[in-house]
Order: sequence, then structure tokens, then C-alpha cells
Amino acid sequence: MNDFAQAARTTRRKYASLHRALLVLLLVLAGTTVKAQTGSTSVVELTGQKLLPNKLQAICQQKAYAGVGAYRWQNHLVAYGPTTQIRQLVPVLKKAYTSANIKVYDAPFYKFDRSRCPNKATAKQWDNILLTCNLVEDKAKQQEYMQYHATQFEQWPEVATGFCNARFQQLLVFRQGRQLMLVISIPKGQSLDELNPRTTLNNPRVNDWNALMKQYQTGLPGTKPGEAWVFLQPVAPAVQLRTKTTIPQTKK
Repeated sequence: MNDFAQAARTTRRKYASLHRALLVLLLVLAGTTVKAQTGSTSVVELTGQKLLPNKLQAICQQKAYAGVGAYRWQNHLVAYGPTTQIRQLVPVLKKAYTSANIKVYDAPFYKFDRSRCPNKATAKQWDNILLTCNLVEDKAKQQEYMQYHATQFEQWPEVATGFCNARFQQLLVFRQGRQLMLVISIPKGQSLDELNPRTTLNNPRVNDWNALMKQYQTGLPGTKPGEAWVFLQPVAPAVQLRTKTTIPQTKK
């Protein structure tokens, strides 16, 4: 009897492990990996109470929006992808989320890409990483922030050099009111935690830039004290694991 009971427990553990592995895999892949994007891209953001992220993910999985990824942070849902698809998506989202506040970030005000690097080759597939924060309320400082970015490639070339060294494929910054959306694209399968330190390796001026920018940035409502940028996490599709397991009957 003990042997049969042990076999039953082992079978259950195997299927539980398989289920966890599938969940982890989907969390890693969902809404992040895309082909290298050479055209224009945009962002649409939904905010409100009780917004269902799986509904957004299901819409983005439709063929018409194949290049769009779904993300979330607290009560913020975000879709990022090719501009043409985002524009088509907006009216669909208005019908699906009738109570949501919807903002469109149509075009970035800042763009870095590999054309600014000695090695201009790009990876075939990218992982897109999204972050968001607010600019401070002071309008004069907002203008300073925008001016710094408008002249960064000329006045602070070391920043782009750091991005090249880190193998960033593209870096975009969008703005809607005070809110910023940052999109960092890296080679598929790479880790931002591993790549980002290369931006400052033997390149201390990037540290100066980062310190300078802190005075212009602040967190969204809901962030921790002193926190500015927060990561928007990919929305994983719903997982349904259907298995039929025959558990050996214990002898009586």
C-alpha cells in the first residue's frame, strides 16, 4: 500500500513541476520578444480601477496586433508596438475598457539606435523593457529636461557610447503630459541587469548624466518614497494545463 501511495505522490509532483515550468516560461516570453523593429512605434496606456490585464493580453494576441506587447504596473495597463497597430488598437480598447482613462504616446521625443554605434549591426530579435515615471511639476525644469535630451548626442556623447557598449538595440522616451515612458530594447535572451552596468564601465560621464536627470524625475502615485522609474511587467497569457492522470489504486 505504501508503494502505491508513494507512486501517486510522485506523479502529482511531476505534473505540478511541469505546470510551474510552463508558467515561468510564459512569464518570460509573454509580450516581450519581437523581431527587430525598424519602423515607428507607439504606446497606449489605460488607467483605472479593476482593469483586467488578461483581457488586454488576449486582444494583443489577435493576428491584427501580432507586434504588440501587453504590460502592467499596479492599475496601469500598457500596450506597445508598431504605430499603425497601436492606432488600430485604441478604438478596440475604448470599447473593451469603457471606464478606463486612455492615453496615447504617439511618437518618442528621444531615440537612440545602433546607427550611432561603431558596430551598427542589430540583433534579429529583441526583448522590449518598459519603464515609466513622472517629470517634476516645475514647468521650467520640465523644459530643461527636454532640452538636455534634444542636445544629448552633441553635448553628452558618452551616454550614447554607453548604450552602444551595453548592446542596447534601441532606446525610446515618450511623453504625455508629465508622464514619461521609457522603452529599452535589448537582444533576445539577454538580461538588463547584466547589460546596464556596461553603460558606465570606464565611462563615468554616464554617472554624471544619471545624477543630473534625477532632479527632473519623480514617481507616479503608488511608488515608494524616493522611487522614480518603475518597471512595467509583461502580462502573461492565461495558462490552462489539461492532463489526465491515472492514480494507481491502493490495495485494500
